[in-house]
Amino acid sequence: MKTPKILSALLLAAALPALAATKTVTLAIPSMTCPVCPITVKKALKAVPGVSQVDVNFDKKDAVVSFDDSKTSVAALTKATADAGYPSRLEGKTK
Repeated sequence: MKTPKILSALLLAAALPALAATKTVTLAIPSMTCPVCPITVKKALKAVPGVSQVDVNFDKKDAVVSFDDSKTSVAALTKATADAGYPSRLEGKTK
């Protein structure tokens, strides 16, 4: 008995890993106290595997980070900023 093409396609799709999604989050970083702080924060976040874009705003004391959710997490991002000396927390919801 031959396997129908649709069934074969479904089996193949089930065997493929789930596609990663790009997430964007805003991290509140209240400990940034000078205009040079964003440089360190951005460098720390860009070093996290899976991060594709970082925009740090000193005036707002936040960072908007886009990342591949199959390679990293919000916890890894907040750990990176804390390890750099700038504790952060998730602001709002993940997009």
